[in-house]
Amino acid sequence: MKLNFEHHQTAHCENGVASNLLLNKGLKLSEPMIFGIGSGLFFVYLPFLKVNFAPGFSYRPMPGAIFSKAAKRLGIKIKREKFSNPKDAQQALERNLEQNIPTGLQVGVFNLTYFPEEYKFHFNAHNLVVYGKEDGKFLISDPVMDYTTTLSEAELEKVRYAKGALPPKGHMYYPIYVPENVNLEEAIKKGIKDTCKNMLAPVPLIGVKAMRWVAKSIPKWAEKKGTKVTNHYLGQLIRMQEEIGTGGGGFRFIYGAFLQEASVILKNEELKELSKEITSIGDLWRDFAVDIARVYKNRNSKSNIYNELSKTMLHIADLEEAFYKKLRKAI
Repeated sequence: MKLNFEHHQTAHCENGVASNLLLNKGLKLSEPMIFGIGSGLFFVYLPFLKVNFAPGFSYRPMPGAIFSKAAKRLGIKIKREKFSNPKDAQQALERNLEQNIPTGLQVGVFNLTYFPEEYKFHFNAHNLVVYGKEDGKFLISDPVMDYTTTLSEAELEKVRYAKGALPPKGHMYYPIYVPENVNLEEAIKKGIKDTCKNMLAPVPLIGVKAMRWVAKSIPKWAEKKGTKVTNHYLGQLIRMQEEIGTGGGGFRFIYGAFLQEASVILKNEELKELSKEITSIGDLWRDFAVDIARVYKNRNSKSNIYNELSKTMLHIADLEEAFYKKLRKAI
């Protein structure tokens, strides 16, 4: 049982699953377009939520939010299901495959057998597509991989019912209605406005204000919790940025590509310039990650390094605030 499904590698799992599932339904949208319309650019800091013994940082919205928002703005209907019983979850998935429906799943990363060991850690918001079953194994299209792969029934059940923060609980989803014509211009504008609203939010938990909160916390962690704990927190910060869900730098590059596409569709040259601006901010996030990695690996012994990291992140937050204000005006 192998469905007619085209696998495309993408930078980020949720955008990739959405793009691949919609392409299967005849709607061709690039990964950056899904990401931008779905307001994928985000930042949240939850100091009271511990993930891997560190505060909760995320450069993305809640799992499923990007595809759900993009679908709503494009007039697409998605069906989502969760199951308390793993056997029910497997039967529902197999029914979909019998009905020729490639299906998106939310899974845990840690027990994905085809992932390299260095990429495995407890993160339950990964996305992939199951597009068939042969010889007792499910056929897997994981968009962050450049090839398709397989998982046994037991292996798939294990990742669909991973424990910890944001447990998937057998979550599966798939489009059930895609209109013949979509209003791309309106969807793009809504996506941009929502991104600006989130990133310029007045509350300290999300957006630019959350970035500043984290930045100001770095020297305080060093003072109150010591080097070992601080470095662990910083390691988690850049893991969420660079390895898990594409994150800081990568997301800014994807958003830059979205603004390039949007500038053509909306005939708005200003968006092309802003595309370059967010890409250069992405470069700064990448440099920031390298600086943290050096500290984490004890290759930077400067006594004021935590203050310097704090200043760097505050500078990035200032640039981002200016960017979102310009972007809001541009549309």
